[in-house]
Amino acid sequence: MPLWRDYHTPATVEDALQKLAHYEGKARIIAGGTDLLIDLQYTEKGNHTLAALVDVTGIPEMQRVDMADGWIYVGAAVTHTAIVKSALLEAQATCLVESCGVVGGPQVRNVGTIGGNVAHALPAGDGTTSLVALNAEAEIAWADGRREWLPVTKLFKGPGQSVIDSSRDILVGFRFRPTGSQEATAFKRIMRPQGVALPILGCAVWVRLDASGENYTDARICIGPVASVPSRAVEAENALRGLPANEQTIDKAAQIARETLHPRTSKYRATAEYRDYMIETLLKQALPLAVQRARTGVAQAEGVGMG
Repeated sequence: MPLWRDYHTPATVEDALQKLAHYEGKARIIAGGTDLLIDLQYTEKGNHTLAALVDVTGIPEMQRVDMADGWIYVGAAVTHTAIVKSALLEAQATCLVESCGVVGGPQVRNVGTIGGNVAHALPAGDGTTSLVALNAEAEIAWADGRREWLPVTKLFKGPGQSVIDSSRDILVGFRFRPTGSQEATAFKRIMRPQGVALPILGCAVWVRLDASGENYTDARICIGPVASVPSRAVEAENALRGLPANEQTIDKAAQIARETLHPRTSKYRATAEYRDYMIETLLKQALPLAVQRARTGVAQAEGVGMG
């Protein structure tokens, strides 16, 4: 049985919305297809043929990576590889480059997209983790033709459950502020060593230091998967603000993170006890790296292209 009947390659978001509307919920958006095609083949969704797939990779605004009007914009159809190769993103959103650089293997990164990473709505999404730390917003083109910017965290209803209906709505792209003076980001991840591309935990941080570079003035931290949806470690963030950017402060924030975040045991990832321990380990790796980058103004992504 074929997985779909018709295949469309619209040139605009509006055209794509019209195609979806035509099939009345029986078509699906596709970009890289690294998640969707598996779903169609190996889950209950494969028991019937989709009316159509609507390929959004040819829509120019969904392929953009640029900066304008004080925002960095990344289209939802931009691949992980394109993000890794972007000098703009490496300098201004280093954590996003680092997180996209460890997604799957080279073949997956070459076709998989940042929009797909978010739309799949899994709290373990590496790109999603960094977008939360960047305080990113997502642009949604709803089925009724409205365009709306929403905080990335507002897109998730639960594991694998998004507010976006991929048979009717379109995730167009993302925007976030570039890092300013005394600001920087970092991402660290630990994954299973057996070659299964599943993160045990990922940690993205954004920090701002004072003019002297000695104290935190603000911080954002996202660690996942911990909760049922991607979220920030607010208590750990609060433990950094106003305090010296030194080892003692990081120790305190890491301890608070362990006390307030409660990852569960996963047979595919690790035990709750091990993952709880790794929260502290990852913060002690990511925070000093972000502080160093904020102090020096030099951000060179680490660990990209693994796998």
